Amino acid sequence: MTRAISLPLPSKLYETDYYLWIVNTLKQLENRDFENLDWQHLVEEVEALGIEQRRKVESYLKQLLIHLLLCQYWENEKVICQRGWHIEISNFRDELEFSFRSKTLYNYFLSCVEDVYIKARRQAIQKTGLPSEVFPKQCPFTFKDILDNDYLP
Repeated sequence: MTRAISLPLPSKLYETDYYLWIVNTLKQLENRDFENLDWQHLVEEVEALGIEQRRKVESYLKQLLIHLLLCQYWENEKVICQRGWHIEISNFRDELEFSFRSKTLYNYFLSCVEDVYIKARRQAIQKTGLPSEVFPKQCPFTFKDILDNDYLP
């Protein structure tokens, strides 16, 4: 004899067992059971997915720009750290390349470089202890430089 598991209301399920909510929502979508979907939380989750994808582009881009700046301007540490910086640059470019399978995220990258550069510059200044004047106020790297696997400053 099998017993049916009674599930809480969809919105309560979201609050009490997020993973089970996902499994349940996926089944409802596959079965086209649109009437019983927890639309409010589903919309929030899909929106959050988009925000997270843009945040990843910003994060990888920021780290890439920081390392490009370190290579270009931190002469005292270049001999010791250059190899590690180059590996990091390659890793962040790879991650961005994965994200850019989406044309929308590539276009987002094009639109956010200058804003992300400001944050990367600030962190490079903090990390190096160099005077802020050492680092250009505007991003010194072209889009091509940023994404070109063969480019290193």
